[in-house]
Amino acid sequence: MTAPIVIVGAGLAGLRTAEELRRAGYAGELVLIGDESRLPYDRPPLSKQFVRGETDDTTLRPCEFYSEKRIDLRLSTEAVGVDADGRRVRLADGTTQDYDQLIVATGLRPRRLSGLPDLQGVHVLRGHSDAVALRADLNAATTALVVGAGFIGCELAASFRAHGVHVVLIEPQATPLASVLGEQVGELVARMHRAEGVDLRCGTGLDTLFGDDAGRVRGARLSDGTEVAAGLVVIGVGSRPVTEWLNDSGIALADPAAGGGVLADEVGRTSAEGVWAVGDVAAWLHETGSRKRVEHWTNAGEQAKLVACALLGADLPTAARVPYFWSDQYDVKIQALGTPGATDEVHIASDDGRKFLAYYAQGGNLTGVVGAGMTAQVMKARAKIAAGAPVTELLAPR
Repeated sequence: MTAPIVIVGAGLAGLRTAEELRRAGYAGELVLIGDESRLPYDRPPLSKQFVRGETDDTTLRPCEFYSEKRIDLRLSTEAVGVDADGRRVRLADGTTQDYDQLIVATGLRPRRLSGLPDLQGVHVLRGHSDAVALRADLNAATTALVVGAGFIGCELAASFRAHGVHVVLIEPQATPLASVLGEQVGELVARMHRAEGVDLRCGTGLDTLFGDDAGRVRGARLSDGTEVAAGLVVIGVGSRPVTEWLNDSGIALADPAAGGGVLADEVGRTSAEGVWAVGDVAAWLHETGSRKRVEHWTNAGEQAKLVACALLGADLPTAARVPYFWSDQYDVKIQALGTPGATDEVHIASDDGRKFLAYYAQGGNLTGVVGAGMTAQVMKARAKIAAGAPVTELLAPR
């Protein structure tokens, strides 16, 4: 190769892909481009240990790792366009970077709510700088409003309660996580938050925010007309893939109404020769024949390995991929294996009032399992999920 492999996006997916390329034997030039000034870092702790002040460092690899692996890490460098025919990335400083192979790993950007006043103390959470600002405000807060009871919103509500902050958590859907895990399991998650003292209000959205004379948030009016005090507000209403820089590249992108992202096949190849996509930004082809993005930590590593092998012509991993994700809330780890869906049949196999185990199925066949505080039981289901076994094989006889 006369030009390097270039990876745009220095988050988990980009770094893992660089590691897998070296592990698979690639010895050529390797460039990793990131728009942040920090070394690549882990995001899951930001809503938990970091914001609570229990850790300050979430760096994935030390500085010397990049020199040892001969990875040309370029921080504070933003990619603004691609010439796919000329195999060239355009950078914000006006320079360009040629590539032989390009891997898109630009991840996500938090969604924001329009029409809200510009007030201090109102946050989104995606990057390290977001978490630093949020932690600083949390240390002085006594009341907080979290808008959106997805995983980030639920984790932040739990972290805020650990600080003794009074938390109002609002969610337009019927339960937390309803669109991901369904209302039946969502209600079990709701029960846990209410038991911890969270003022959880479902079927409720945000109307507007109020500020004090200094321009700092002091409260909110909700969609039902009620008002709540809030010295700290976090907007957690989802994210969108960072693909604007590819708009004029000719690289096929998914419809934003369908989740957006970079369209790719089952090993990450995009519509443009020599261009690949990996991680949260990538809408890969799945067994169902549809293309979808998967925003889970473990997925980034699994896709990185597939992209590296396919790009270098190496043998692909043959083990069945069973998606896995988790969320730490209070003293409970919520874990999921497989592809549990909001419209699946749900069978609650165990529930002691806090910990629970639920199996998901379609047409009677197991699609996934979700457990709270049930690690061993969740992991035991991996082989049966991979085989699409009848869900009755895991349910206790009546």
